[in-house]
Amino acid sequence: MFQRLFGRERHANRAITDALYAQIVAAARQSVFYSHWNVPDTPLGRFEMVSLHMFLFQHRLRGEGGVAQEIAQVLIDEFFLDVDHSLRELGIGDVGVPKRMKKLAKMFYGRTAAYDDALERNDRDGLTAALARNVRPDSGTWPQAPQLADYVSDACRQLAAQPSESIVSGKAAFPLAKVGA
Repeated sequence: MFQRLFGRERHANRAITDALYAQIVAAARQSVFYSHWNVPDTPLGRFEMVSLHMFLFQHRLRGEGGVAQEIAQVLIDEFFLDVDHSLRELGIGDVGVPKRMKKLAKMFYGRTAAYDDALERNDRDGLTAALARNVRPDSGTWPQAPQLADYVSDACRQLAAQPSESIVSGKAAFPLAKVGA
């Protein structure tokens, strides 16, 4: 009997985290990022955008306890499992995956620290510079970086306005990236 009850709870929690992860990935895959804002439509460019949206979600839940904290951890774990799976799909062998995973984890946490610092200081220029440095390291200037910085700020505000109860029930809404924004 207990196993059935806990099994249902685990299944319900899995449905919630799956829904949230799908929303994070869908937000990161908005075509405007790639078609108009010149985010590279490459595995690394997509990693950057999913990382950014994962950061935004984690940033929203920071300081929350209980179920929100558990969901945040499950989603980070899911993100890194997805990255591992993607590396394997790209043909990276079992020997090379751990080394690349370590590098990508370091990249993720370095980026989140930079984004968090800029947001906490309300430093739009710092956020713009961090995004440009991470998303387009190959270009000297990236004219669309301020648009992405504005999107990040909007996403923080929009996520902050959403009740925790809504988020932990599986609903997190990100803003739409707009061509003229």
